[in-house]
Amino acid sequence: MLGTPHLSNLSDGFKAESLSPLLDRLAAWRPTAIATEDMSGLQCDSLRRYPARYAETVKTYCWDPAPAALATGLDVPAANAEAERLLAAWPARPTAAQRRRLAAVFLAAGERGSALVQWLRLAPGDRTAGDGLNDALVAMLNRIKDRPNETYLISAPLAARLGLERLWSVDDHSADTPDPADPAEKKAYEEAVMAAWDNPASTARRAEDVRLGAALDQPDGVLQMYRAYNAPGAPDVAYRSDFGATLVEPSPQGYGRIYLGFWETRNLRMVANMRDVLGRYPGTRMLTIVGAAHKGYYEAYLDQMHDVRLVDPEPVLR
Repeated sequence: MLGTPHLSNLSDGFKAESLSPLLDRLAAWRPTAIATEDMSGLQCDSLRRYPARYAETVKTYCWDPAPAALATGLDVPAANAEAERLLAAWPARPTAAQRRRLAAVFLAAGERGSALVQWLRLAPGDRTAGDGLNDALVAMLNRIKDRPNETYLISAPLAARLGLERLWSVDDHSADTPDPADPAEKKAYEEAVMAAWDNPASTARRAEDVRLGAALDQPDGVLQMYRAYNAPGAPDVAYRSDFGATLVEPSPQGYGRIYLGFWETRNLRMVANMRDVLGRYPGTRMLTIVGAAHKGYYEAYLDQMHDVRLVDPEPVLR
């Protein structure tokens, strides 16, 4: 379990090339599958059918696969089925046309990270339109490959480097609910949770983030940040600053407990998505990259699973 900051939130001292030492260490561990904190195209497709509950979730966490559907003639379920069909008969030496086609299918399936893996596995001269990829889709792939996002700068390049064909999107937002319709209730909920977060552990956590952020322009700054985020005590600090604090939040309405219930449900379903992959492919060596606040929950829940063995990330990051 690699706990990570969200790269889009890092200071200007962060440069994509500074991820190289991290990528070298992760590659040396040789995962055979990489799970990411992205919602699957299939879940986004499902949530779109229930806008009364999930309109804001879709707007925030899903991207529109309609341009890829138009280019390929495949809707999200059909594209997912086609990707599975192609991968089941995938040759040892696929042609550039086959990779472009699979990238287009992954885009139609709502799986941008996996599409980027195929794009990166192409020689630069073969990253052209054709085989289902039009100019707009090519431009989008070229944009996201440089975007400060852990899926695009860590997971996809690592998968391409290791010879993997796809990523696994395991995030889950099916426990999301709309904000309260009453503005006063919404305000009371937000104030209760914010008050719970105002505690010594949060202060310490912010100070540590400032310290780590100030060193990002140093040669080993990014690696030191990942070592800190994956240190043994990091999940406890995250819990005390956030989820443990909301558990004891004293509002009569139990606002903090509502928040915590959503968080635990989300993590349970994320872990279930990973367990599904591990169950389908016994012997998988999975690297899962996720926002550091999830790390303790991932480890606690997965540690209850039969036929799953957790690996300490600290030696990998040395």
